[in-house]
Amino acid sequence: MSTPSRRFFLGGALGAAGLAAAGGAGFSIARADEPEAQAAGRGTVPFYGAHQAGIATPAQDRLAFAAFDVTSANRDDLRTLLARWAAAASQMAAGLPIGAVETSPDAPPIDTGEADGLDASKLTITVGFGPSLFDHRFGFAPKRPAALADIPALPGDALIEDISNGDLCVQACANDPVVAFHVIRNFARLARGTAVMRWSQLGFGRTSSTSTAQATPRNLLGFKDGTRNIKAESEDEMREFVWVGAETDQPWMKGGSYAVTRRIRMRIESWDTDYLSDQEKVIGRSKTSGAPLTGSGEFDPPELDKRAKDGSHVIDVNAHIALASPLTNANKKILRRGYSFTDGIDQATGLLDAGLFFIAYQQDPRTQFVPIQRKLGQHDLLNEYIQHTSSGVYAVPPGLTGPGDYYGKALFA
Repeated sequence: MSTPSRRFFLGGALGAAGLAAAGGAGFSIARADEPEAQAAGRGTVPFYGAHQAGIATPAQDRLAFAAFDVTSANRDDLRTLLARWAAAASQMAAGLPIGAVETSPDAPPIDTGEADGLDASKLTITVGFGPSLFDHRFGFAPKRPAALADIPALPGDALIEDISNGDLCVQACANDPVVAFHVIRNFARLARGTAVMRWSQLGFGRTSSTSTAQATPRNLLGFKDGTRNIKAESEDEMREFVWVGAETDQPWMKGGSYAVTRRIRMRIESWDTDYLSDQEKVIGRSKTSGAPLTGSGEFDPPELDKRAKDGSHVIDVNAHIALASPLTNANKKILRRGYSFTDGIDQATGLLDAGLFFIAYQQDPRTQFVPIQRKLGQHDLLNEYIQHTSSGVYAVPPGLTGPGDYYGKALFA
């Protein structure tokens, strides 16, 4: 008896017949060659669990993110796609190719192969559902969570619709850019005939720390970013601000979270001509140490009421850290997992198209991200140097329980 081909595996374990069983340009994809750097980023992250990986997971170095629009109006097609994605994701997260090793010479290979031989590199794959998935097509409207509200127009927005929103989102994070890109490429292949990629974004260099074991990174403005971010080790804060709990109006979301994405272009050339003192005033921190202007160490709490001898605030009331602080936002916090990006040159201006791809997880964007960003959009001194060009919000359901489970299974009940 011949060994099953990888195409057979896709048609069976990942296909409709096996549903119950399976349940940007300008970005360099170079990898660190130093043995120490490679060793630090190796290994796997458990795929199954109460929550999807890629939220509380210590932030990896690379991101490949994509949003998809569902083109089929057939409910079973969508169910099959989500089951295929779940089965494929479980294998890729384990550092394995999709399907069996053998490939029929008379059909395209199921796995695209560029990650063959590479370590899993702490790969995590996180899938979410946009508000548009809950329209009339699949009968999901009664199951749309109230917290999955469209992000309203916010001050200073210059959003491009073609790179915003989407029915589905996929976040792949890893310490190897090829491993992360491999997920998006293969998810797009598995989606053919059911969904098409709406937009995508590659990211490099995490811009936040999500674990106490991580040092605070710097963003493209040269400042330490995410000093006061929620850390995964703080279970109380994760429970209060990130994970959806009993407060939800939709039980299928319990244990999940809500992701907000924003592509924030930085006017780097203008920033680079500004005085150091003004840069520090805009952010509210020392550029070298990361300390608030009222302290000497990075993790010193900002003293927002502290005054200078002339009576002015040491940290400007419109400095970025002042407006984003929980102290000025009813003690609301969000879990940030953003990445720097560069998409080459803006041909219209000759300037770099680069900045921050902001990702934040929270319990309810209506009471967390939206009011914080509205305040920032109105008053932040940083607005002179940034522009929000893309936006999205997604319901990220809880983790998968094991083989046979798939993304959004409760929606089809």
